[in-house]
Amino acid sequence: MRCRTSGINHVQSEPLHNDSQLSQNNVRSRLLTCPLNELHPHPSYERYGFTVPASRLSALATRGDLAFCEPLVITRQRTIIDGYPLWELARQRSRANLLCLEYDLTDTEALRWLLQRHGRSDGLNAFCRIVLALELKPWFKEQALSNQKAGGRNKGSSNLPEAERVDVRSEIALAAGASEGSVTKVKKLTTTADLDPDLLVALRNGEVSIHRAWLLSKEQRDKRRDAWWEYRSKKGLSKVIRSLLSAHQSKWPADAPSLADLVGSLSTLSSDQLCSVKVILLKAPGLVLAVSEGLLQTLRVQEALPIKCVTNSH
Repeated sequence: MRCRTSGINHVQSEPLHNDSQLSQNNVRSRLLTCPLNELHPHPSYERYGFTVPASRLSALATRGDLAFCEPLVITRQRTIIDGYPLWELARQRSRANLLCLEYDLTDTEALRWLLQRHGRSDGLNAFCRIVLALELKPWFKEQALSNQKAGGRNKGSSNLPEAERVDVRSEIALAAGASEGSVTKVKKLTTTADLDPDLLVALRNGEVSIHRAWLLSKEQRDKRRDAWWEYRSKKGLSKVIRSLLSAHQSKWPADAPSLADLVGSLSTLSSDQLCSVKVILLKAPGLVLAVSEGLLQTLRVQEALPIKCVTNSH
């Protein structure tokens, strides 16, 4: 299927986004077709190893050739601002060219817009957005110093007082769409020399929250490693249990034993049988008791249950 690209060299003027300084620049754009091998990620995006989630690629692939009718947003240097899933899909399918909307932007401007286009609802999680926004710290600091001098305060000073440092942090938080507290924690996490690399990967993937990772980072190195392993193990086990419960919950038989029946039946098991039963803690709302088919089968064999329990075969 062909995409209609009439007016492909048309140059138009339009504001980049709501930021006052960028909109005043009246950034110009043009629609064009670019060779795929000329396009590249933003240096900050590439430096931290960000990738497109497989789920987003799969969803985009279902659109077929229609997906490639949407243009990538790029700079004149062929840096990708928006459209990373489309770019990755084009690479996988060995396409030669992609439709692009080109803006004349600096790397700093491109990064600021990248953060806007990949906010809370579109791709990058809070940790990734904050890591990128921290790259803008020198620019925000320069702006704060410029504002100082414009106001006639501390002329010629290269140091920011506390108030201006707070303002820089708030600007970083605003750019990332996150809280100032999260910015402080991410800065600490990314500057901890002996932090487990797996923890940083988990933060990028959204496997662990910023706050949880920050708490882990405060532990001594040996204790931190053990605590991280325990957290991942419990979280992985809980995920498996939730998956199993979701798959089997609707298949629970109508004539299943009551809680009172189960408690009474368990008391009839031998010591060896009771020792073989594993007890795990399941974080779930309400009062829930999860029972494996193996345990129910054992109780049935011993005729310890007052009613017949029918289980589904898989």
